[in-house]
Amino acid sequence: MPESVPVRCPACRREHVYTAPSYPCACGAPVAPSLDGRAAPAPVAHRVWDEDWITVRCGSCGRRDQWPRPELGCACGTFLRIPLREAAPAAESARAESVPVAPAPPPRPALRPVTIRTARDVVTAAALYLRWLGYEDIRRCDQRPPAGVGLAARGLLAQVDPAVRPASPRDVECLWLTAMAESACCAYFSLAGYTDEARGSAGALGVPLFVLDRTGTPQPVNEPAHALHSTGA
Repeated sequence: MPESVPVRCPACRREHVYTAPSYPCACGAPVAPSLDGRAAPAPVAHRVWDEDWITVRCGSCGRRDQWPRPELGCACGTFLRIPLREAAPAAESARAESVPVAPAPPPRPALRPVTIRTARDVVTAAALYLRWLGYEDIRRCDQRPPAGVGLAARGLLAQVDPAVRPASPRDVECLWLTAMAESACCAYFSLAGYTDEARGSAGALGVPLFVLDRTGTPQPVNEPAHALHSTGA
């Protein structure tokens, strides 16, 4: 189970709880970076590609893969880099050793979105995207969420919000709590985007956020969403 650590923003002194995201290894086992709860987070002032990625070893098969470095977006606008234990930048680790890896899976075919004209099209677009990511048996949730429509697949709960107002922190947190109760991952799809507070909550909880444009193509808007878009189900 991914670990959680308390995080205090050095800029505004807000308290957060950050949960390390887990990623699927090629062997099927979940992989998560090891967090250092005793060290203070560092604000991100300048982006450097090599520092934005780390190499994490799978505890099941020993494979080493590159994943985004854990970060948290505070509601004050500061991005915080979460301290890690025994984590080296991906470029440095790649130079230090060469580990044989299994053949990579074939690339996913191009996504064929549906143009959004109605609220129903919003739900259809999200379902097509989830299927493109590799989720199967996508269906509507039995229990309706506070806003929008709930979709479910094996190991995933998704909320699709076709409203014209940006999603709120309560919307994101309710989805996260429901997914936690189901021992599932979650993702949020919104047509109108998110408030700054909602983005902050999603960053703290590790909830992937997507915005649907009128072509029906979901666009990831935070790090968990970019990771899900890259790795798939």
